[in-house]
Amino acid sequence: MLVVMQNHATPEQIERVVNVIREMGYEPRPMPGETRTTVGLVGNDGRVDGSRLESLDGVAEIIHVSKPYKQVSREWREENTVVTIAPGVSFGGKDIVIIAGPCSVESEQQIIASANAVRDAGATALRGGAFKPRSSPYSFQGLGKKGLELLAKARAETGLPIVTEALDDEGAHLVAEYADMIQIGARNMQNYSLLRTVGKLGKPVLLKRGMAATITDLLLSAEYILAEGNGQVVLCERGIRSFDTMTRNLFDLTAIPLVQKLSHLPIIGDPSHGTGLRDKVIPMARAAVAAGADGVMVEVHPTPDRALSDGGQSLYPEQFRNLVGELRAITSVIGRRVATLSPSPSPAAAGTPAPAAV
Repeated sequence: MLVVMQNHATPEQIERVVNVIREMGYEPRPMPGETRTTVGLVGNDGRVDGSRLESLDGVAEIIHVSKPYKQVSREWREENTVVTIAPGVSFGGKDIVIIAGPCSVESEQQIIASANAVRDAGATALRGGAFKPRSSPYSFQGLGKKGLELLAKARAETGLPIVTEALDDEGAHLVAEYADMIQIGARNMQNYSLLRTVGKLGKPVLLKRGMAATITDLLLSAEYILAEGNGQVVLCERGIRSFDTMTRNLFDLTAIPLVQKLSHLPIIGDPSHGTGLRDKVIPMARAAVAAGADGVMVEVHPTPDRALSDGGQSLYPEQFRNLVGELRAITSVIGRRVATLSPSPSPAAAGTPAPAAV
């Protein structure tokens, strides 16, 4: 349920609504807007008497949210949510954020070379897995904490904020110490314990769509994070399983405008996992931006033929440079622009782990 206040409602009238919601046994979530404040009611079990709230001074109307996800929906918040992970790097506004880097951190030389290459080409955030969920237990699983330390070195050298994956509750706390954004991968999209944990940590979260997840499934998973008080969530379309074996996954471009109609959260595309084929990554990245994505995540490796994971879908640095140029051309046509890093590096770029939010 949403309590929409009149545009001239006073702070005292808003506080009265908040107090009445608490008296009724529910949790109020005030959401100031540009012209008026809306107060969300969390924990609605379907028995809320809206007339008690509707009669209060300053209340314009009561809206019953019909979606199974509440705080994620456009009904809950009409304006786009903007998620900022570093100065000049924000998802959900006019800028398109380009996240790039190798699938996994393999060595100091490799991640530093990757970071410099993608930064010089125009990327605004660095991806790289320190913990890798692999289908086979015998595949490379990542360097763990050492990988996080190397990512911090790459950030100190380039100023690129870090986006990296957490696999479990314990790992999420560790990733939060180093990363600017915690990634929840497709295999963990419905790991509700992990979703609650990152919700409590308060760091920006990149939530990837599961391999067989519907749009509703994705939005309900995001709801777990918002329910813990963390509204800094960016969704990611990364391809879903299909019957066709010509590509690794089916990159669902329709998910981008669908999510933007249903939710206020930003959404980006990951054409690397979405296709699994290097020569398909570039056209699908272009298509994602043209479809309205708030950014793209692309795998780039200095020597893809030697990569320990996902080399076949990783771009060469020169290919990535060409892609950035093409994305700039597309954004100029649709009234957007590719994000650029602020000249002043973020506090997390000082070479020490970023402090965990409390």
